[in-house]
Amino acid sequence: MSRNSHIRSAAAGLAPMLMSTALLALPACAADFNDAAPNAPQQTPAFPEQTRAPVIADDVALKTEVVADGLEHPWGMDQMPDGAWLVTEKPGRLRVIAPDGTASEPISGVPEVDARGQGGLLDVLLAPDFAQTRRLWLSFAAPAEGGKNQTAVVTATLAHDNRSLQDVREIFRQQPAWDSDKHYGSRLVLDPEGKLFVTLGERSNPDSRALAQNDDNHIGKLVRVDPQGGAAGAGTDGWLPDTLAKGFRNVQSAALDPQGRLWTVEHGPKGGDELNRPEPGRNYGWPVITYGVDYSGGPIGEGLTAAEGMEQPLYYWDPVIAPSGMVFYDGEMFADWQGDILIGGLRDQSLVRLQMDGDRVTGEARYLQGNARIRDVDVAADGAIMLLTDAANGALIRVTPE
Repeated sequence: MSRNSHIRSAAAGLAPMLMSTALLALPACAADFNDAAPNAPQQTPAFPEQTRAPVIADDVALKTEVVADGLEHPWGMDQMPDGAWLVTEKPGRLRVIAPDGTASEPISGVPEVDARGQGGLLDVLLAPDFAQTRRLWLSFAAPAEGGKNQTAVVTATLAHDNRSLQDVREIFRQQPAWDSDKHYGSRLVLDPEGKLFVTLGERSNPDSRALAQNDDNHIGKLVRVDPQGGAAGAGTDGWLPDTLAKGFRNVQSAALDPQGRLWTVEHGPKGGDELNRPEPGRNYGWPVITYGVDYSGGPIGEGLTAAEGMEQPLYYWDPVIAPSGMVFYDGEMFADWQGDILIGGLRDQSLVRLQMDGDRVTGEARYLQGNARIRDVDVAADGAIMLLTDAANGALIRVTPE
């Protein structure tokens, strides 16, 4: 299910012309990833198949085709009604990638970004009625006083000639700003009621990490806002009015399932990437509980994996995949994948597929492993899987069955 499935039907008949082609005939799993040694072998899951679900028996061969390359650390994408793709580049550029692979000049009017570390221009999301309104949203690391920064979101309209943003207005800014160049979160998802989810990180530093459990800030939170500005959170007593859930490390994967419910995947430390289905007013534990250890190998806090009042992840990874980008597959090309979750793997350099039974993961497969760091995943109008690779010479990739 594409984040913009409402746009897909308009572009379904467009067959892209591709710049170059690379064929990959890989089995689903080049190696059994479940054999990898965990970073926290002393930890045990809370229920069966909470981690290391059975490897999906799948002999599908994939064809990958480069739609456009030469993109500098692309981060987010969304498909336009004419089949083109809007793509962000981390240094602060927004481009249109035409169906024939031609990349536009950078679109003017993009806000100033702080591109240090993990910052920059991050996600992009088109409105359901983009064809009429040209409305979109951008998330980015916004510079703040004293060398600090914070995740911010603007809404704007894209000019009909695709050259400039107009009516650019900020609708959200994470509070407080922090002196850090990491953990911005920043995925954008519209819910069925038209409200906007914004995922946020806890800014990585030990002093900010603990604030993910505090209620008077946006550090390590999931917020829900009005897409034109204003709070639309859970209304939980003592929380900021736009906060929906708390206790997250750094969520860079988010998508709605076929029932319209939000799912997220967050980066763990050394081990402990988590799949959650966040619910209003719930606490997802970071940094009190985690299925991972610190980069030094020592425990996070007291080394707990469970605590009263804190939610268990529906699934976790150790070792990590380093998740970024996520979609529930809904298309015609991969008939057996309907409703499965697709996630980009940065550290694992793979496309991760989770087979679901209700809210439980029943199988996992990894594709294209070792080829590139995958930053974003989406489904095109015709059912092809689209990937963004995270590199100084990043690419927009189209994936189809061979």
